[in-house]
Amino acid sequence: MCFVTHDRAGYGRSDRRHGRRVVDEVADVSSLADELGFDRFGVIGGSGGGPHALACAALLPGRVVRAICDVGVAPLGTPGLEKDAWLAGMDPENVKEFGWAVAGEDVLTRELKALQVQLEERARVDPSTVLQDFDMSESDRAEMARPEMMQIIGESTFEWAVNGVGGWVDDGLAFMQPWEFDPADISVPVLIRYGMTDVFVPPAHGEWLAENVPGCIVKINDVAGHMGANPEQEIAENVRWLSAGIAPDGSQAPAPAVS
Repeated sequence: MCFVTHDRAGYGRSDRRHGRRVVDEVADVSSLADELGFDRFGVIGGSGGGPHALACAALLPGRVVRAICDVGVAPLGTPGLEKDAWLAGMDPENVKEFGWAVAGEDVLTRELKALQVQLEERARVDPSTVLQDFDMSESDRAEMARPEMMQIIGESTFEWAVNGVGGWVDDGLAFMQPWEFDPADISVPVLIRYGMTDVFVPPAHGEWLAENVPGCIVKINDVAGHMGANPEQEIAENVRWLSAGIAPDGSQAPAPAVS
């Protein structure tokens, strides 16, 4: 079994794809799978990566065997959550970023550049303070204090914008637009995960996805926020789902269709 990660366009060392939409991730994943010789594979995306994983599940049913959307964002507008519902329960810092995106690319780029400088300054001193402006749940604060999480944040804060904030900007703008696929068209088994104390992507997003992705398995954590509550257990559950179709409750997903 292989586990492969990649930076979405514009993040890290990946070239920017200016003006990309959520659906454009499908071509990138297909190309990556072709290059690696993977005919069939599972996909997982967390937070802003969730919609991109769902895009692959919807549009690559002959290749994607199973998918996971972990604390993923729901669509904005029809079909999806209207603005007030989309923002309800979201921390003011995220709401502020939403406002920048609504104001347009120039505003969003300027503000994210300034924010990136601030985040890097904090990461150099103490990575656990990178998100200190957010009113996080106790669960997320506990996760932020884990040594391995501080290492990840300390490294990734610099890496995701090593060539600028273009990927971050393009994600923000893409979430304001239609996804250009309908989650109702997904036919492969999907695991939807979300936490009830999440202030980054509030539970309403997970609830909408759970109601609109056909036949999905739903795992709700009543205590966890955006970062989960037990990484070792959650990673193991995700691997079992993607590799063998075993849900967190031990049930077996239907076998994927082979075209």
